[in-house]
Amino acid sequence: MEIIIAKNSGLCYGVKRALNIARETRQKKTGNVYTLGDLIHNPQVIADLKQQGIQSVTDLDEFDQGWVIIRSHGVSPDIYRRLQKKNIKIVDATCPIVKKIQRLVEMLAKEKKEIIIVGNREHPEIQGLIGYSQGKGIIVENEDRVRQLPRKKKRAVLAQSTQDLYLFEKIVAALIEKTEELKVFNTICHSTQTRQKATSELASCVDTLFIVGGKNSSNTNKLFQISKRILPNTHFIESANQINHEMLKGSKKIGLSGGASTPPEAIQEAVDKIKTSFKHPFQREKIIQCQR
Repeated sequence: MEIIIAKNSGLCYGVKRALNIARETRQKKTGNVYTLGDLIHNPQVIADLKQQGIQSVTDLDEFDQGWVIIRSHGVSPDIYRRLQKKNIKIVDATCPIVKKIQRLVEMLAKEKKEIIIVGNREHPEIQGLIGYSQGKGIIVENEDRVRQLPRKKKRAVLAQSTQDLYLFEKIVAALIEKTEELKVFNTICHSTQTRQKATSELASCVDTLFIVGGKNSSNTNKLFQISKRILPNTHFIESANQINHEMLKGSKKIGLSGGASTPPEAIQEAVDKIKTSFKHPFQREKIIQCQR
């Protein structure tokens, strides 16, 4: 048996940065420390932050003093204004890549173009981006939504930073048929694209693949969808204890990939669980990037 871990699995720069900011804030500041929504989409990490005294809240009315950390996904300009009115001290941990996309949306809004934003309408990053669009943003989640749009002379299209590149390309192709002049901005972050490529390559050369991460994580869900298209025997797990012997039955090569909010210890725990789930001696584990 062989276990192969996809290269670049686990925490991305933006998530590591947000976690460092949160922990440093807790250490250096007195009073209550909150995050507006979960700092990252991983239940184990959120539980650990809570133990450290960093509370996740979703309603601005839940607090009126202390420090509030803006999570890596960012928020809309209206949220900043509301926090400032309440005299809440703000610590901004928005991912720099998301900040860049926010500035792009703001600029496009000034050009008075219709802005197509490809992403999950329930995701906090998308909700923040819509706030920067000044009413000109339209969220598109799939090709069917594009077919409902009228023809336009000018449009701009961009993507949630963790979007599936394959889906983004399909939506752009559909928009070309409905738009005379279409400006395309590939705003999927490099880290996301690298993980997607590594996961698709891994899915093509293993018998079973586990995607490890929070079920509410957009980028981890995208990895699962990408792998599932290539390898039906793909499993999405939040923790190692979800792995059972039946999932591993008949597998000689087992792959593991983790989303940008998946801590390295979660991947190692999955490796350990796979080892103990096999009755015969474990042979080898290696980290490689499969080549098609």
